[in-house]
Amino acid sequence: MSKRIRRLPLDLRGLAGRDDVFRLYGAVKRAAEVDAWLRAEPLELRSIARTWFECLRACGGDVRELMHDGQPTACVGDAAFAHVAAFKAHVNVGFFHGATLADPAGLLQGTGKAMRHVRLWPGEPVDDAALRALIHAAYVDVRGRLDGDRVS
Repeated sequence: MSKRIRRLPLDLRGLAGRDDVFRLYGAVKRAAEVDAWLRAEPLELRSIARTWFECLRACGGDVRELMHDGQPTACVGDAAFAHVAAFKAHVNVGFFHGATLADPAGLLQGTGKAMRHVRLWPGEPVDDAALRALIHAAYVDVRGRLDGDRVS
């Protein structure tokens, strides 16, 4: 009679001292598909998305971009840090590691393990400084995660 050994799943990522990054291959300095998406209808929503995607692009010289799941996505090299998305009545600025970001202004929404987003509505004010700080923090966070990958 053979005894069946019960196997437990192990998460060994923490033992290596590295945080996961979401990698998207094929990102480029400036993607024509992203520019086309940002110019598309509805203009009111896309202009909001364009404003914030330009902020993502301006984070550093190592920012790359591509379309991922139909949304303009910003990466540090190949590591995604944020995206913009337009819906019927609002725009989201999403952060791939948003759950780890400090958010003193309380802009971030969502309950996922990692993702968080800021919802923007046409005609409603947004705390520009707080959102810019989140974008910068997301960029710095992913750069730090990548630096950790290079060390190990």
